[in-house]
Amino acid sequence: MTSSLPIAPPSPERPRPKRRGLPKLLVIGLIIGVVVAAYLVLRDHDEPRKKARQPQFPVPALTPAARTTLPFQASPVDMAAVPDMSRRMQIPERALIAYAKAEQRQRETNANCGISWTMLAGIGRKESFHGRINSTTLNPDGTLSKPIIGVPLDGSPGFKAIKDTDKGVWDGDTTWDRALGPMQFLPTTWKRWGVRFSGDGKPADPQNLDDSAATAARYLCESGGNKLTTPAGWWQAVLTYNESVAYGRDVFSGQEAYAKAVQPG
Repeated sequence: MTSSLPIAPPSPERPRPKRRGLPKLLVIGLIIGVVVAAYLVLRDHDEPRKKARQPQFPVPALTPAARTTLPFQASPVDMAAVPDMSRRMQIPERALIAYAKAEQRQRETNANCGISWTMLAGIGRKESFHGRINSTTLNPDGTLSKPIIGVPLDGSPGFKAIKDTDKGVWDGDTTWDRALGPMQFLPTTWKRWGVRFSGDGKPADPQNLDDSAATAARYLCESGGNKLTTPAGWWQAVLTYNESVAYGRDVFSGQEAYAKAVQPG
């Protein structure tokens, strides 16, 4: 059934005014920006901020003429300055103390040698990154969190072939010898030159940085003819430690950088 009432014709619609607003892309960009900002704020509150990484201590790779050039010489360590030196040179405090005490001990027993803590630091840097290679850490008593033992000296490219000399007692290898500890001594060298720094009557321990640094100081002095403040004596000592000019230059670079870092001015 239909209505009998007349139906009025629909009134014409007025055109709606266009809304003026931000372009869609800009709106989307603002939304994304707000979301990202909120995430960063929440992250900063939820996660501890990481410490800014300290820049690496610069050790320029020098190429001095072998046997005719001497690294810069430094004064003995002022123990009160060790924390600041450690921070600036990125050498663990405990390692710096070991190098400094080894220098002091050697000067007391052999004043003419001229050993420097910077020379020991140059070797420690090259051999084991001051006892920190392979995530090793130094304990307060100078021992290591785990032993540092080198690769088997089996004649592979770049290595001598040295048959086992310690029956695996020091290096755990009954076939080939391996270098020991943070200053990387061969078992036969350690047996002859090893120093027990504490003087407690126990055997010298190649995995103790105090013993290892003191042994290195003694060995270098003897190898260099007690003339480590001369180019000939310095190079003779380092090349006896490792028969490689490239190795000597690495040690030279480290000693030079460490010695210059502690000079006044």
